[in-house]
Amino acid sequence: MKRLRFGAAGMLGGVALASVVLALGLARPAAAADMIGNCEMTGQKGSFPLTPAQAGQLTVEVNLPAPGWWNGDTPDTIKDGYEYCMAANIVYRAGLDKVAVTNVAWDALVAGQTKAFDLALSQISITDERKKVVDFSVPYFSSDIGILVKKGLKVDGATMKSLRIGVQGATTGADFVANKLKPVPPVKVFPDTPSMFAALAAGQIDAAMTDTAIVLGQASASTGTMEVVGQYSTGETYGALYPKGSPNGATFDKIIQSMIDDGTLKKLANKYLAAAWGTDPTTVPYFQPGS
Repeated sequence: MKRLRFGAAGMLGGVALASVVLALGLARPAAAADMIGNCEMTGQKGSFPLTPAQAGQLTVEVNLPAPGWWNGDTPDTIKDGYEYCMAANIVYRAGLDKVAVTNVAWDALVAGQTKAFDLALSQISITDERKKVVDFSVPYFSSDIGILVKKGLKVDGATMKSLRIGVQGATTGADFVANKLKPVPPVKVFPDTPSMFAALAAGQIDAAMTDTAIVLGQASASTGTMEVVGQYSTGETYGALYPKGSPNGATFDKIIQSMIDDGTLKKLANKYLAAAWGTDPTTVPYFQPGS
């Protein structure tokens, strides 16, 4: 799917995680009573009014699990996380009262096959191919492609092509491995990240490759059994996904840009992602596909 930098425009230019952690943000906190889940609201309620797909709520699609981004395994259990709180703040600034979360299949989501929703937040890379069937917001996050292995496996750029690599289907990571890295053993394609990580734990593959942000989270959750040994630079960015032709796309873009400009997204990254990863992503070495 997806250089770990935060925000859009000038903020996409290689911001180190350390600076994100130190960023205080400029957003004005709302009253505690205005919290949604465990998320602190910022900005002004109703400053960007819109008419949602379903009255009174923002219907948000996601492909779970996504720890750090959506903290919980089912829609009913999620109360915080970077993208959940991003959605909650979009709700607040749109003058709505509820985040309605729908868990959907990844393939259907990026193929534009899901219906009756406002937007999707699921670490989705913006690509020209996907733009044919869906619309995207202004970029809010960027991530390269990381390499997750069992702890102790020695890997470098020269040995990558000999590894049994697993990818999640219909992702930009899968495209990169197949078309840029081109390993010798057949690439194993999985329908989701849990099955891919389970295959790595079981020794069925040597490496799992997807967004650096995602594999860092998995390494942190593995209690020391897995580690991220390298990454490849792709320059990809995440965007909120809208139904093609969404009448609210321009308004959502204004809301997301306002959250970038006032520091809200920096604060969310510091609170939910830096802690979840446990590693400064700038310390992860970069490999070259042809090495």
